Amino acid sequence: MTIIVTGGAGFIGSNFVFHMLGKYPDYRIICLDCLTYAGNLSTLKSVMDNPNFRFVKEDITNREAVYKLFEEEKPDMVVNFAAESHVDRSIENPEIFLNTNILGTAVLMDACRKYGIKRYHQVSTDEVYGDLPLDRPDLFFTEETPIHTSSPYSSSKAGADLLVLAYHRTYGLPVSISRCSNNYGPYHFPEKLIPLMIANALHDKPLPVYGKGENVRDWLYVEDHCRAIDLVIHKGREGEVYNIGGHNEMRNIDIVKMICKELGKPESLITYVTDRKGHDMRYAIDPTKIHNELGWLPETKFADGIKKTIKWYLENQEWWETIISGEYRNYYEKMYGNR
Repeated sequence: MTIIVTGGAGFIGSNFVFHMLGKYPDYRIICLDCLTYAGNLSTLKSVMDNPNFRFVKEDITNREAVYKLFEEEKPDMVVNFAAESHVDRSIENPEIFLNTNILGTAVLMDACRKYGIKRYHQVSTDEVYGDLPLDRPDLFFTEETPIHTSSPYSSSKAGADLLVLAYHRTYGLPVSISRCSNNYGPYHFPEKLIPLMIANALHDKPLPVYGKGENVRDWLYVEDHCRAIDLVIHKGREGEVYNIGGHNEMRNIDIVKMICKELGKPESLITYVTDRKGHDMRYAIDPTKIHNELGWLPETKFADGIKKTIKWYLENQEWWETIISGEYRNYYEKMYGNR
């Protein structure tokens, strides 16, 4: 089995690469990543010499390069993690998100149509559903929840999802989609909430929290997410959407306080900043479908997962400090510049 994993040098993509190489030693895994600001080749250092792994630096919007790769590797599956994903950045510059998240998805699916594929899997987000009110804890996102986006980012992901389902209906392309809640764990890019708070707290810097910090997110440990995608691409039904949630709802402010406590830092570091435009109040996923059909359940409780995550960041300071300094952007040139 040969699988192209796009965006495999990013947070969730790299964890998926590790999961697949560890679980299926006879699979060939091709990582296609253009190494934008959130892609980090040093993350994949431990697998670069694996004979069943290949890294290709290219953009999914480059049709010629994508087709060339399909001709060379003749993949059985494509799992598309490649996406611009930071909401704040999408508010500043929506066009980049439309280009990568929608047009890039179209290029990949066209390649799948041209060269044949057993499964194209689109990794999406619960943000396509919009948000839920804080005073209705009984409400959850299901696969039937109408799409109701709040940001250019979530709109671009929703557009891609609709395109994937249209390719299934129009061309019979064998596709599946998963929509996940907020991931956390090793190799999370330091601008996101949890790693940012860990890094800032360790340096005794202010911990910026939007509004009053009352926004609620459902948190999913990244390894649980990788197990779920593995199940969907092997056993999930074609043309279906599967919600993947962690059953771990937490207020942002409570997470920040938890990190302070775990690191022995004072809560006085917490600084409240002006809220994000169109900031969703609550996300919560109902993962009943994937549990009933594929037997998946999250294994990691947030209290355990956050301790494991903090421990990883403490033991891998060089990885994230290189990112914060910007040095990680030179890693590819160092590794491949003279080859």
